[in-house]
Amino acid sequence: MKTRKNVLLIVVDQWRGDTLPMLGHPIKTPNIARLAQRGVTFANHYTQAVPCGPGRASLLTGQYMMNHRAVQNTIPLDARHTNVAWEARKGGYEPALVGYTTTTPDPRHTDANDPRFRVLGGEMEGWKLVGSWGLKMEAYFAWVVRQWPDMPATPEDMWLPQQPDRAGTDATGEPSRVPAEFSDTAFFAERALEYLHGARHKPWFLHLGFYRPHPPFIAPEPWNQMYDPSDCPAPLRADTVEEEAAQHPLLGFYLEDVRKERFFRHGKGVASRMSVDEVKQMRATYYGLMSEVDAHLGRIFDFLEETGQWEDTLIIFTSDHAEQLGDHHLLGKLGYFDESYHIPMIVADPRKVADGTRGTIVREFTETIDTMPTILEWMGLPIPRTCDGHSLLPFVETGATPPGWRTEVHYEFDYRNIFYSQPESFVGTGIDDSSLCVIRDHDYKYVHFTNAPPLFFDLRRDPGQFNNVASDPAYGPTLLRYTQKMLSWRMRYMDRTLTGYAASPEGLRKRA
Repeated sequence: MKTRKNVLLIVVDQWRGDTLPMLGHPIKTPNIARLAQRGVTFANHYTQAVPCGPGRASLLTGQYMMNHRAVQNTIPLDARHTNVAWEARKGGYEPALVGYTTTTPDPRHTDANDPRFRVLGGEMEGWKLVGSWGLKMEAYFAWVVRQWPDMPATPEDMWLPQQPDRAGTDATGEPSRVPAEFSDTAFFAERALEYLHGARHKPWFLHLGFYRPHPPFIAPEPWNQMYDPSDCPAPLRADTVEEEAAQHPLLGFYLEDVRKERFFRHGKGVASRMSVDEVKQMRATYYGLMSEVDAHLGRIFDFLEETGQWEDTLIIFTSDHAEQLGDHHLLGKLGYFDESYHIPMIVADPRKVADGTRGTIVREFTETIDTMPTILEWMGLPIPRTCDGHSLLPFVETGATPPGWRTEVHYEFDYRNIFYSQPESFVGTGIDDSSLCVIRDHDYKYVHFTNAPPLFFDLRRDPGQFNNVASDPAYGPTLLRYTQKMLSWRMRYMDRTLTGYAASPEGLRKRA
C-alpha cells in the first residue's frame, strides 16, 4: 500500500442489519456485496441508541449514550466531547461531511436564537461541510428546482405518489413524483463525487451519508417496482395489537401513537393497524430504496477504482439505527426490540494484511461505538480514553477474536417528552427516569427500566421476544445474573475523561 491513507465512512439511515445479501437476505445490492467480498461483514452489529441523534452521537463520539447523554433528537450534545472528526484533524486530515449528523449544539456555548434550535438537529462540530442539505433540506430542494421545472410548490410533495388515487392512504408501489435522477440519494452521491474529484490528490476522510431507506417509504421509478410484495417476508408480530400492547405500557403507547403519515406522506391512520399485505408492500418499497442507494454506491466505487484510490481507501458501511418495519406492529426506531438496533457493518481494509479475511463474516457482538476506534487505529492515531468502543481491525487483520472481547451487546432508549411525541406523560414517569437499557447475548435479553419492572426474554425458546419471564421464579437466578451484568457494565464504562490522570509526589501521572 502507498503512504496515503483515505477513509470513506458510509452511513445510511434506518437500514436493518438483517437486510444484507451476504446474510442470506434476497435484497439486490450487488455493490454492497462487492464491498463485502473485499472486506469483513459483522453480522451481530448494534447501534447503542435510537433515534438518529443519539445513534449518530454514539457512532461519531465512540461513547455509550449514558456518557454522551444526547439522549433524544433535539437534546444537545455536550461540547466537551470529542468525536472522530476532531481526532482525525490531529492527524492532518480535514474531515468532510456529505449528509447530516442530527446534532443539537450545546446551549451553554450557543445563543438561544441559533436556528439549529428550531429543528431536530444540525451538523456536529469538527466536520467540513461539503454536501449538507441544510437544516430543512433547503439545499437539496434548491438543487432539484434548478433542474426539474415540475417541482411541486410544496417541495415535500415530491414524495407523494404519481397516481394518488391508486395509492390510497397506505404503503404503495406507485412511484414518487420526483424522478430518480433528482432523488435525495442522487443528490448525496453527486455531492460525494464532486468532493472526491477535488480531493483525489491528497489523503482524505469523507463521511458520506444517505437519507435512505429512511421514510417516506416511496421510491422513484424504476426502484418502486423492483420487488414483488408477495415475495417479501411477513412481519413478526403478535396476533393482535392488543396482545402486543399487553407486554408493557411503553409498547402500548407507541402502538397507538405512531401514525402512518410519518412514513407515507399520503398516509392516514395508526401504523399498527396495517395488514400483512400492506406491510409486505412497505417492505418491497423499503428494499427498492436500498437498491437505489446501492446503485449510487456503485458509481462512487467505480470512481475510486478508475482513479486508483480503491486500493488506498478504508471503506466502512454502516447505519445510524434500524427499522421495525411492521415487526411487533411497529414502524420506526424506538423501544427495546432488536429490529430497531441491529444495523449493518462492513469494514473493507485495502492492506495486504487483510487479504486472508476478505469475504468473511464475524458473528461476535460488535457495537457502533467500535467505529471511531477502528478508523483512528487505521489512521495511526491514538484512541481517546473517553471512547467506549474497541477497534475492529484485529478481526479484519487476523480473523481471530481479540482476547476479552465482549460477549453481549448493549443499547439504550430514552422516552422523555419531546415536541413531537409524549411517551413520558403517557407512562407516568419524569424527565430523568424515562429510560431503559438492554443487555443481550445469544441466550437471554434483559431490559431494565429506570422506573418500572424489568423485562426478561429467553431467546432460545422465544427468539421473537413475546413472552416476558421476568416474574417466573424458575428464571430468578438467571435474571439476577443479568441484572448484575448490567450493573457491572455501567460501572465499567461510566465517564472516564480524567480518571487516567493522578497526582503523585513526582507530579502528574497518566495511565492509558
